[in-house]
Amino acid sequence: MRKSCLALMVLGLLGPATAIAQSTDDDAARAERWHELQQAIFGDRTIGDGTGIITLDAPQRALDAALVPITITTAADRNVTGVALVIDDNPGPLAARVRFGPVGDPGFLALRVRVNQYTLMHAVAETSDGQLHETAKFVKAAGGCSAPVGENEAASLAEIGRMKLRLQGEAVAGAPVEAQLMIRHPNFNGMQMDQLTRLYTPMRFVQVVDISFDGAEVLHLEGDISLSTDPVIGFRFLPGALPGKLKVMVRDSDNATYEASFDVPASGS
Repeated sequence: MRKSCLALMVLGLLGPATAIAQSTDDDAARAERWHELQQAIFGDRTIGDGTGIITLDAPQRALDAALVPITITTAADRNVTGVALVIDDNPGPLAARVRFGPVGDPGFLALRVRVNQYTLMHAVAETSDGQLHETAKFVKAAGGCSAPVGENEAASLAEIGRMKLRLQGEAVAGAPVEAQLMIRHPNFNGMQMDQLTRLYTPMRFVQVVDISFDGAEVLHLEGDISLSTDPVIGFRFLPGALPGKLKVMVRDSDNATYEASFDVPASGS
């Protein structure tokens, strides 16, 4: 008993120093991981500090690691043409890469993602001069990549490709309109186990989302296995005239395509 108490006392005394050393090691490992990802995703391009250009909002501790909400905002005066979201320690780190079209508003993008373990997330903005700028946030979440989709595979696939669009407020020509696109898709990443068969479900995930308004591009999104089940995309667009039609095309990793069209009425109509 005395030896056990002494051992606990020694561990207690060593605890702060050990924690500091562990934290330093973790920081070094995360920095090295981000360096590797920069090379893999962006090549030799220089990535500068994104302060005042791009902001990443994510929960410090996620309530559900399979449905982590993130929001990326960019400064209106910095001519941002695209953004990328990197979840450093996920099996598929590049969660999404988005290019904004002539009627897209790069100032706002919202997604729901899976997080596999405690990790840094990086949001990278590209400006019209070809420069890259990044910001980072540490998120405490784990197990999201292997979490089941919440129902059996057959039920999850029954309505695959169905879409809904929700406009936030009334649309006014020439002003940014905020919208939320909901896509019915299980987004299997190959890590989920079917609860009936006990076999891993093969990958099948959303790869491309194209959104346009009256024929002009709003955004082009390239996704991967880190997007959540039933992906939700929040975005803004700039209608030149109303009423109009917002069109969406989704393609998944099985090369299946799904299309939907939504009327955008004029304010007051």
